[in-house]
Amino acid sequence: MKNKKLRFIGNSTVFAAVTAGLAQIEIPLSLIPISGQTLAVGLTATILGSRQSAAAMAEYALIGAVGSPIFLGFSGGVQVITGPTGGYIIGFIAAVAIIGIILEKTCFTIPAALVANTAGMFVTLFFGTIWLKIHLNFNWNSALAAGFYPFLIGGFVKAFLASWIGIKARRRLTRISLLSDSLFKAA
Repeated sequence: MKNKKLRFIGNSTVFAAVTAGLAQIEIPLSLIPISGQTLAVGLTATILGSRQSAAAMAEYALIGAVGSPIFLGFSGGVQVITGPTGGYIIGFIAAVAIIGIILEKTCFTIPAALVANTAGMFVTLFFGTIWLKIHLNFNWNSALAAGFYPFLIGGFVKAFLASWIGIKARRRLTRISLLSDSLFKAA
C-alpha cells in the first residue's frame, strides 16, 4: 500500500514537471500564446488516467501559484492564476479528469485517446475562454476570438500527438512496471 502511494505521488510529480518543461515551448500570439502545456496535459491524462493526472495538474497549478517559475515563460505566482491565462491552468485539472475518465470507461487505445483528448481540449478552451470573458470584461465574440478560435487547429494536432505518443508510452511504461493498472483504480 505504501509503495502504491509513493508511486502515485512520484508519477504525479514527474508529470507536473513534464508540464512545467513543455510550458516553456511557446508561440507568442497577441493575448494568449500557444504553448506545449496543453500537449503535456493530454500526455499526462493519456498515460496516467484521471486520478493521477488530476493530482499532477493540481500540483502544477499549486507549485506555480506559490511563485515557482514553472508556468509559460518561466512565470509563477498567484497573479498568473488570476491573470488572463489562469482559466486555462485551472481548466487543465478538469481536462485531465475528463480525458482520464473517458479512457478508463472505454479503453486505452489511440482512437479512444483521440476522442478523449479532443474532449479535453474543448474543456481547457471552455475554462480559458470563460475566464477571459470575465477577467477582461470581454463580450462573447471577443472572448471566443481571443481565447478559443486561435487554438482549435493546434489543439487538434496536440490531441492527436498526445493520443499517439501517450498510448505508446503508457504501454511501454506498463510493460516495464513503471505504471500499474492498479494505480488507476480507486484506493
